[in-house]
Amino acid sequence: RVNNILKTEKANEIFGQFKRVKFLWTKEYYTKEKGYNYEGHQLMAIEIPKNGEAKINGEDIVDAMQSFDQNSKPSVLLTFDSKIADTWSNWTEKKVGKIIAIVLDDQVFSAPRINQKISGGSTEISGGFETIEEAQDLANILKAGSLPVPAKIADEAIVGPSLGEENIVSGTWSLIGAGLLILLYMLFYYKRAGFVANIALVANVFFIFGTLASLGAALTLPGFAGLILTIGMSVDANVLIYERVKEELSNGKGIKLAIQDGYKHAYTAIIDANVTSLLTAVVLAYFGSGPIQGFATTLIIGVFTSLFSAIFITRLIFSYLLDKKWDLSFYRNATKSLFTSTSISFLSKRKISYALSAIIVIIGIYSLFTKGLDGSVEFTGGRSYRVEFTDEMNKEEVRLAIANVCVNEEGNKVSPEIKTVDNNFTLEITTKYLEGSGVKNKLSKIDSSMAVAFNNLGYSEDAGLNDEKSYKIVYSRGVEKQISNELIQGSFLAVLFSLFVIFIYIAFRFRKWQYGLGALVAMFHDVLVVLGLFSIFYNTLPFSMEIDQAFIAAILTVIGYSINDTVVVFDRIREYALLHKKSSSVQVVDRALNSTLSRTINTSLSTFLVLLTIFIFGGESIKGFSFALMIGVLVGTYSSLFIATPLVVDFSKKNIKS
Repeated sequence: RVNNILKTEKANEIFGQFKRVKFLWTKEYYTKEKGYNYEGHQLMAIEIPKNGEAKINGEDIVDAMQSFDQNSKPSVLLTFDSKIADTWSNWTEKKVGKIIAIVLDDQVFSAPRINQKISGGSTEISGGFETIEEAQDLANILKAGSLPVPAKIADEAIVGPSLGEENIVSGTWSLIGAGLLILLYMLFYYKRAGFVANIALVANVFFIFGTLASLGAALTLPGFAGLILTIGMSVDANVLIYERVKEELSNGKGIKLAIQDGYKHAYTAIIDANVTSLLTAVVLAYFGSGPIQGFATTLIIGVFTSLFSAIFITRLIFSYLLDKKWDLSFYRNATKSLFTSTSISFLSKRKISYALSAIIVIIGIYSLFTKGLDGSVEFTGGRSYRVEFTDEMNKEEVRLAIANVCVNEEGNKVSPEIKTVDNNFTLEITTKYLEGSGVKNKLSKIDSSMAVAFNNLGYSEDAGLNDEKSYKIVYSRGVEKQISNELIQGSFLAVLFSLFVIFIYIAFRFRKWQYGLGALVAMFHDVLVVLGLFSIFYNTLPFSMEIDQAFIAAILTVIGYSINDTVVVFDRIREYALLHKKSSSVQVVDRALNSTLSRTINTSLSTFLVLLTIFIFGGESIKGFSFALMIGVLVGTYSSLFIATPLVVDFSKKNIKS
């Protein structure tokens, strides 16, 4: 081993007399507690075999896993291919007491000592790991070493500590505030029964976070979208049950029988709504990638925890309270008859709703084709920065300074796209400089070019010295074009296939393809409206409306919310069609829609209040995401009443009950 004070050139000069020796640096060691520990960063002289290749390479490794040695210390277990087992045994016999280097991409990741001859094709590396994570990292490196290509950074995101802390604080408080708002709303509307629903809701959130923690998952923004949809589904299940109980009470039943029948009659709608969400999540998890998988994972967990919380926990609590002779109430005087005695003729207004929706969708599609969307680097490729300056900046001057230093191989200046964020002191800069080129260390060269441009403007990087003219990069993101294309394709296919699966399930479940087609058209309507509004207003509203991973998660949430609402309405139509066989299709549908109006408004209003709280207090980075969800909730509620259900009637040439 060579002390790290020596440079590579000096080492070659000193040890040049030795043949077949290559000098490689060890990988720097990093921990959250200590940061980078350069004391273990060494330059090592590696003996190269005569043929210039390693004696054993990654392809010879069948498996590598973290384990524990005889002293209960972390270790790594290796299993070699049977073809190489004898070679490994003979070689280790000759090299007892020597050090062997584990190298990936010209970096030494570990250098254990061979203590004895190793036979049988299995090996244990032990004695040098301080934590389990270190052993796991080496096991992963050994597995990755079997890949025939070097590692290449294709997607990189760097969040400065100030922005990261700001997002965590604002996101946490906005979520707490939104949660408290939901709890108060349920208490106000359903009185003591609302308290029971709140217990189930809090338990549901704990179940989700506990499951995510046990899986070692990180709650990203797409996962956050799945959590919001899960909370909405949990509230919706309780609302469905409580509205059914209120109906049974209004029919003169006692509290115990009303609760029993309320749960029984609400089961079908709850199960149908959650099964459609589960099918969507499974499809997205299988076909999607990145943000889609994060959304799907949280949603899958949420479906099961919501069902358990809303059905079993609340039922157990009600049984306990009834046994204790508690006085249970499911409404206040102000909410007893609210939205329960309406007689709105929904279907008579369907042509107006069709025309209104057609106008909005056509305007949106026109804007999509002519103006487009504000695509982030995740979908366009390139590198994006969010930079804070000590002074107000002129965007044209910054653009010119960057273009002067970002010159491609053909000698052409690459001009960046610059937007103001929050205020004139903060700019978001997106550049396609060096995109598609084969330049090594591309990301670092782009970063260096940006630094030169800012220096030419008279600004130095903020080092905490309170410079008069300085800048600070609070966020940067770099994505290769190939990765962005894969993300677009994966997102499109996942969403498209999930819509197809929903169509098949609803058509099968309700025994008529018209139900499936009505729901499908309504979901397409909701997505097109949200996309159209983002195209029309992305450079008008005072917050970022970029199309990024978070937006994809928002669109998925809109689809999930829309189908959840639509299935509940369809379920009531099916029930009323059996109960009122002599009534016309129009009468059946109008009665069904009016009977579910209280549930629809309660669920939509509670979810919207959550999103509004997050939009106001959640910080700049989450405004576009929460805005898309707010629009989606409103449009989804509208489409379930005025698009999906009327279309079922219009698609059915015969009576809807036939």
